[in-house]
Amino acid sequence: MALDPVPFVTGRAVFIPGADIDTDRIIPARFMKCVTFDGLGEFAFYDVRFDSETGNKTNHPLNDPRFSGASILVAGVNFGCGSSREHAPQSLRKYGFNGVIAESFAEIFYGNSTTLAMPCVMASAADIVAIKDAVEADPTVVVTIDVKALKVTTSNGLDIPVTMPDSAREALLSGRWDPIQELLDNDKAIEAKARELHYV
Repeated sequence: MALDPVPFVTGRAVFIPGADIDTDRIIPARFMKCVTFDGLGEFAFYDVRFDSETGNKTNHPLNDPRFSGASILVAGVNFGCGSSREHAPQSLRKYGFNGVIAESFAEIFYGNSTTLAMPCVMASAADIVAIKDAVEADPTVVVTIDVKALKVTTSNGLDIPVTMPDSAREALLSGRWDPIQELLDNDKAIEAKARELHYV
């Protein structure tokens, strides 16, 4: 089946504070016993959303009702660092995030996010602060990650240049973001090539 291009994603946003937010903070290892990725969303940022002793909700931004339903995550530097677990971007996607804006990303996290059609774009530290201030002042502000134009815009007037690797941008714009689906779509060509190879 053909994959849908992702020229942009849009929605309300939430800022997650902190640098070097690693994959274990995004999805603690004890929740990775699932056979599929279904259900991972409820455990995203679990150890910082809930007090380990009482089980009560903390003051984490994802517990703030003002940001309920936010689908754009805004973060700082080196987001998604740590282990290479695919569960981290999967948990964010299952939670309801469609895109991430950060100063920088860990490479493996970035690649795994792209294969989920979840655009990750990079903005300067000053621009991250501007987006943070805008959504915290008015959580109803709509944020758009424009993959084609390489910019982030907000409904209250921000227009911010962003960057992303050309390979990720082209994959999203062409609907070729899932290499497994590409293999499935081209099984006949793969079989034909295999017949041509003497060592297969």
